Amino acid sequence: MEDERTLLEQVINISETDPISLFGLHDKNIQVLDKAFPETRINARGDRVKVTGPSRQVALVQKIIEGMIEVAVRKGSISENEVKTLITLKSGEQRAREPRPMNVGDGEIIIYTHDGEAIYAKTPGQKRIITASNQNDILFSVGPAGTGKTYTSVALAVKALKERRVKKIILARPAVEAGESLGFLPGDLKEKIDPYLRPLYDALEDMIEPDKLELYLTKNIIEIAPLAYMRGRTLNNAFVILDEAQNATNAQMKMFLTRIGFNSRAIITGDVTQTDLPRKQESGLITVQNILKDVDGIDFVYLSEEDVVRHKLVKDIIKAYEKFEETK
Repeated sequence: MEDERTLLEQVINISETDPISLFGLHDKNIQVLDKAFPETRINARGDRVKVTGPSRQVALVQKIIEGMIEVAVRKGSISENEVKTLITLKSGEQRAREPRPMNVGDGEIIIYTHDGEAIYAKTPGQKRIITASNQNDILFSVGPAGTGKTYTSVALAVKALKERRVKKIILARPAVEAGESLGFLPGDLKEKIDPYLRPLYDALEDMIEPDKLELYLTKNIIEIAPLAYMRGRTLNNAFVILDEAQNATNAQMKMFLTRIGFNSRAIITGDVTQTDLPRKQESGLITVQNILKDVDGIDFVYLSEEDVVRHKLVKDIIKAYEKFEETK
């Protein structure tokens, strides 16, 4: 295994974008990188950038600069705040990939399904979700598909309800594919929104007996609704989950977070690589990492392909797409 203290020099080609658009006036964006990675040296000359320093940090800075190039090409420029967001996101992804000791299968049991099967943390990332949720009122769980973000979060919510630590569960998702208005879809409200909320129902059906789940849904002890329907409410004594949060805009994210009331906790899950928002619309899940990263009572857990618990090919698919994006 390569020693993380090994010095490395890496040259990055930036010819596909204008250096001023990439690094800003007076190299402001390079200054942001220098401040975040004081052990590295970053020198920009013409259409190349040379990064020198400890191997692990150089590799991370390279990924951040490649992300900056992608944003600058797409938008024409990149702001200092967007660079800070990339630093937070890529640093979190790297930490998620670092090996952590854990005997898979020996994780803390969250609850049992109605068939008696134990639901527990199957990966280090899922274990971090449980720990961070117990220690913080608001948790952001960010990672690729198949890492159990939603399932683990719903299990924690059901556990809190069964232990009477909350009075209700509220599960929300942005129905971005339907334009959030949902008006043009056929059928009544339930028929319109159910396709977008189906993964939440699937998780609940594993954990709660059918008759009891139907009763909870009828009495609004468990409520499943599009994100747009959270506006104007105050959510007290509730365990609130916002799923697929990468499809929430900045305004929607702020609206959701300011709904949280007394004796409530929230988990926000999402995969920033699978945003369905219009091209120029910024994802609230990306921006919020910079805005709230230093707020007490709020934590961020980053998962990686190592936490995937679906079919073994899912992990290989994620890695293949990451490799494609890096070489594109």
